[in-house]
Amino acid sequence: MTALLRPAVEADLNQVVQIERASFADPWTEESFRRLLGGHPAIFQVVGYPPDLRVAGYVIAFSVGEDAELLNVAVEPTFRGRGLAGQMLDAVMVELGGRGVRTAFLEVRESNSAARALYDSRGFTEIGRRRNYYRRPVEDALVMRRVLEVAEGDEERSAGSFADR
Repeated sequence: MTALLRPAVEADLNQVVQIERASFADPWTEESFRRLLGGHPAIFQVVGYPPDLRVAGYVIAFSVGEDAELLNVAVEPTFRGRGLAGQMLDAVMVELGGRGVRTAFLEVRESNSAARALYDSRGFTEIGRRRNYYRRPVEDALVMRRVLEVAEGDEERSAGSFADR
């Protein structure tokens, strides 16, 4: 079965918020996601399966100049273990590279071993720590960085389909 990655639209927000609440102890509000749809230059993409394209996960990142920050990657619990988070992360890195980004950053809970393993597998390395960054529960964030290899004239884009692994 092939999953489709596409830009998020307002009709996706209910499912995105449900995934957010199932994935994070201190979830974003619906309004936070809605602001990203209102002309904010962030990359906000969802992944789903045909025919109904129910939202199975989402990824959010933004860039300023040659730097980017990965804000959120989440997969609905029943769709976990299919490689979707890695595929979304790969796709957003391609999109960022196409925008001229050279370095991507993110924060991750120190205790989130699954996310840390995903980021490690995609070339992110730990470069620092933000003490007591997360609120519920209070926990340090590890700051990670990946240097992107940007090919001159690379026209590849992340929109479209990709096969499950």
